[in-house]
Amino acid sequence: MGRVPNVTRADAQAALRNPLAFIAARWTPDPRTVRRAALTALVMSVVIVVTGGAVRLTGSGLGCPTWPKCTDDSLTTTSEMGLHGVIEFGNRLLTYVLCAAVGWAIIAARSQKPYRRSLTLLGWTQFWVVMGNAVLGGIVVLVGLNPYTVAAHFLLSSALIAVATVMWQRTREGDAEPRPLVGGAVQQLVWFLVGASVLLIAAGTVVTGAGPHAGDSSDVPRMPLDWETVTKVHAVLAWIVVTLTFALWFVLKAVDAPRGPLARTRELFLILLAQGLIGYVQYFTDLPEVLVGLHMFGSCVMWIWVLRVLLSLRERPERAAAPAATPVPAQEPATSPSIAGPR
Repeated sequence: MGRVPNVTRADAQAALRNPLAFIAARWTPDPRTVRRAALTALVMSVVIVVTGGAVRLTGSGLGCPTWPKCTDDSLTTTSEMGLHGVIEFGNRLLTYVLCAAVGWAIIAARSQKPYRRSLTLLGWTQFWVVMGNAVLGGIVVLVGLNPYTVAAHFLLSSALIAVATVMWQRTREGDAEPRPLVGGAVQQLVWFLVGASVLLIAAGTVVTGAGPHAGDSSDVPRMPLDWETVTKVHAVLAWIVVTLTFALWFVLKAVDAPRGPLARTRELFLILLAQGLIGYVQYFTDLPEVLVGLHMFGSCVMWIWVLRVLLSLRERPERAAAPAATPVPAQEPATSPSIAGPR
């Protein structure tokens, strides 16, 4: 083991002024490390959604009745608050784990050589989305689990998953200009699929907001909509997404598309079938909590794979290095200095 270098006062001042630059100057992570950091942030963004769903499905949404403290007098849960308080406070603590994962992704991206500004920006975007969603989560508690704020909380979490997915994909690509692998018509079809998926997720939050799982044992208001109707709308949108995915797979086969888009589309189709099966089973079995939680997890996985299908339509190789300048050999002047004039 080598000797640990002494940290001078100038080093300490530099670390305080710009800690990321200080770390980047002394550490170059392996590309696999950067990819793993981005994947960890993506996994944690899904975990925080699933645990948030567990909070709601166990009726623990107001286990800590205020925010940012758990009670007016205590930052943490107390024994009198029971299991509900532990579940709610545990989900709050996982926010710090998510922040640590995103922070690791930012540090790894910032320290990579050569420096990739776009990758670092994606990491910082995740950080600010996490901060915004943490504040929104506090508002959800302060307004007594208002269903509209709960829906916004989930949609912002879906935005976090989208940014994390893009960052994970970008860690496995270069920085050259993207080259399309399919034609414009196929790209338009995929954008229709993305748009339908966004509507499907949004409709799912309405189903939740109008449904029986209010998130607390007390009388929490629900969205004033007919639950059966919004559920049927959600099911229709799900079938539209399935149909678009099958059509995309058929078109990709017909145009002999590369393996990447075909594989991602096939995987998405299987995920949608599993998600649809869970959805229908939970509908006809009066929404058991376990199946609802599994459906929420499936929603996150479906959204990730929709984005993976979109990102698979192009490739981004490594940026080509600028060719070295060829030295020009010195030449004798064509005329004498007296004829050429002053230089």
